[in-house]
Amino acid sequence: MNLLSVLLQTTAPGATGGGQGNQWSSILMIVAMVAIFYFFMIRPQQKKQKEMKKMRESMKSGDKVITSGGIYGKIKEVNENDFLIEISDGVRVKVDKASVFIAADDIQISK
Repeated sequence: MNLLSVLLQTTAPGATGGGQGNQWSSILMIVAMVAIFYFFMIRPQQKKQKEMKKMRESMKSGDKVITSGGIYGKIKEVNENDFLIEISDGVRVKVDKASVFIAADDIQISK
């Protein structure tokens, strides 16, 4: 027997009163699985996204960053939805805020 058939199995009508208890145990098992998914997968991901959003909002001009595409640069201008990043002398790239991966002071940017 596989797990699905065990979870969905009910007793035949007319049998001793075990049918009602088996239905409740199936419902309880499904609720437990949803709770496990929430606490081990959904909640940590939401927490991580909230931290990333807070980090992006706290960035200012002069911060050194790495984009998700692997471009190293320094923020020159902060707009509502994007950053203007200088990747070399006189070379500036506009990137979306969501594509900035990390901000760190110890990044070495060659000139």
